[in-house]
Amino acid sequence: MRSHLLNDTTAEQYRRSVTEGVERVAAKLATTRRPFTGVTVDALAPAIERIDLDQPLHDTTAVLDELEDVYLRDAIYFHHPRYLAHLNCPVVIPAVLGEAILSAVNSSLDTWDQSAGGTLIERKLVDWTAARIGLGENADGVFTSGGSQSNLQALLLAREEAKTEDLGKLRVFASEVSHFSVKKSAKLLGLGQDAVVSIPVDHDKRMQTVALAHELERCAKDGLVPMAVVATAGTTDFGSIDPLTEIAELCAQYGTWMHVDAAYGCGLLTSLKRRALLDGIERADSVTVDYHKSFFQPVSSSAVLVRDASTLRHATYHAEYLNPRRMVQERIPNQVDKSLQTTRRFDALKLWVTLRVMGADGIGQLFDEVCDLAQEGWRLLAADPRYDVVVEPSLSTLVFRYIPAAVTDPAEIDRANLYARKALFASGEAIVAGTKVGGRHYLKFTLLNPETMVSDIAAVLDLIAGHAEQYLGDSLDRAS
Repeated sequence: MRSHLLNDTTAEQYRRSVTEGVERVAAKLATTRRPFTGVTVDALAPAIERIDLDQPLHDTTAVLDELEDVYLRDAIYFHHPRYLAHLNCPVVIPAVLGEAILSAVNSSLDTWDQSAGGTLIERKLVDWTAARIGLGENADGVFTSGGSQSNLQALLLAREEAKTEDLGKLRVFASEVSHFSVKKSAKLLGLGQDAVVSIPVDHDKRMQTVALAHELERCAKDGLVPMAVVATAGTTDFGSIDPLTEIAELCAQYGTWMHVDAAYGCGLLTSLKRRALLDGIERADSVTVDYHKSFFQPVSSSAVLVRDASTLRHATYHAEYLNPRRMVQERIPNQVDKSLQTTRRFDALKLWVTLRVMGADGIGQLFDEVCDLAQEGWRLLAADPRYDVVVEPSLSTLVFRYIPAAVTDPAEIDRANLYARKALFASGEAIVAGTKVGGRHYLKFTLLNPETMVSDIAAVLDLIAGHAEQYLGDSLDRAS
């Protein structure tokens, strides 16, 4: 079994095995004609259930053949131009190269004596991102597993900086369309059920600062503590960006921690056209960025950045066997001192290789392309009488609803849209997401693939309309 360990004696076997796997994936990417096969749970589950994990195949080729049947054939392929559903991006090749390197070397980014250069590379990227945001010379941060963890850590810091032992008095303010991780974080941090105050949004799905000001004032009058305001730069459903400068002013007035969830909108940090949409983010106390969304990186690659490096002490715990306090005096950099995680992948390497090959402008160009595409898609939807589109996009998300000419019952229209999404997914021809607006079912395009064309959007809209009309026709037949 030692022959399977990656070391100096097995380097050639490593090269052959990985090359065979890469060739399989490359062949799959080159021949995939739709984002999904349409396989059902009931059809795929038995094939996986039949596999006896206690009976290995002892052959890489045989394992890859089996993997074709249980994974590669039926995987959801985000690189396909008609994958239009969630915040999943196609990945850039330099990042995949970085992924291959970091997996093989297997550095752990918790302490210097497990990562060395990896520690310094991650710190350099944190400094680079903080500078792009404009957080100032005292900024710092750390890579995380994703936006949810970044938001959790930011709110942990905000809770500790609020300096109150009565957690029941703490309040967090976020828009009604903010990410669910805000409420989940509040629960994990031991705050009360009423801790998160939902702030209404305007027509463009941006936080209403007048309403925020009212709630902050009421909080102060009631003797409560305004722990944090979470502004969103790129909401999951609409890509909307809250008025960051106005929110920063209110946070300064009430002495409240300002967190910006830019998990989606962080791509604007490299945009050649739209960077101004993030004006005001430089005043944040903490910022979440997800490189695995709008920087075209493989999952996972995220970070939480803070204006004041000293606030990261709230996540610090010293263990004698790992990062004893003396290492601080010896100026040995241990990233675990800043992180909620201990063992942690060197995910920063993917972004490092990407920047060194493509440059920030290259990433920004790709993100600008999908934002431009969303504008074209919005104009297409706005001119199509079959559809109601909710809001003009700030980033690359379109939320819309099929509206049949001959049906007026909102519940029946809901069912037609739900059916269309399900039928489209089952066909494998395209994948779209869904959400609710005003209690009604809507469909959603999340455009993160620069290879997607307006013609793809038009074709998918025709497919959706066809499925919805089929449902309504069948429904009418059943009724009669």
